[in-house]
Amino acid sequence: MIDDLSNELEGYIEEGKTILQDAELKEKLDEFVTESELLIRKHPLKSVAVGALVGYLFARIIK
Repeated sequence: MIDDLSNELEGYIEEGKTILQDAELKEKLDEFVTESELLIRKHPLKSVAVGALVGYLFARIIK
């Protein structure tokens, strides 16, 4: 049972490595970061307000 679980976990780890090494994923992440930065620079006050709200809600959920 432990060997089966270990083999399955190794398979998931290898699959994760493959996904993270995917060039298309890296391009999409870079594009997402760039778009996020532009949006934050365009609406700085709204970005801070949303960040504070998310932080507050997260703290309430964890508490």
